[in-house]
Amino acid sequence: MSTPAYDISKDVIDQLSGLDAGSPLHSLRHQREKVAVASQGSYDTLFDPALAGIGLDERLLVALYACRLAGATDLAAHYRSRAQAVPAEAAQLAVADSGEPEQLPPGRLRAMLEFTRALTQRPVDGDKAAIEKLPAAGISTPAVVALSQLIAFVSYQLRVVAGLKAMRAAAAQ
Repeated sequence: MSTPAYDISKDVIDQLSGLDAGSPLHSLRHQREKVAVASQGSYDTLFDPALAGIGLDERLLVALYACRLAGATDLAAHYRSRAQAVPAEAAQLAVADSGEPEQLPPGRLRAMLEFTRALTQRPVDGDKAAIEKLPAAGISTPAVVALSQLIAFVSYQLRVVAGLKAMRAAAAQ
């Protein structure tokens, strides 16, 4: 799987932060271009339809749920829109959006969402017992690693977006 060339006009963090190309904050963010390139590359890789082990719909629902748990409404809207376009099942989308994975029958998505909640809200609960629930739900070891990377990336992404929005708001005052 190859990562496409970086296209600054499609930078998701810039878009979700409301950064206009050439603005002072945009220029500041891109002073270390390799960080912006790596961030977008991670996004492109983690949401590549060809990524094996976890369906794109499942990954988008996990991202939506993580954003919802963090109260990142703009980022949640981004992932909700992408999940609707895949399309994800309406009932699964509603559960990821509501924040209650227990409404799902036991299985892959429920296990992924419960693990997401553990890692994002109570990291101490993301222990061996929590991880062992994933293979029990039919998730392979490489997919568990990819899921953990996805959750970590979305956590990073929502913090960067929140920070940039705060900086933009402070500059506007």
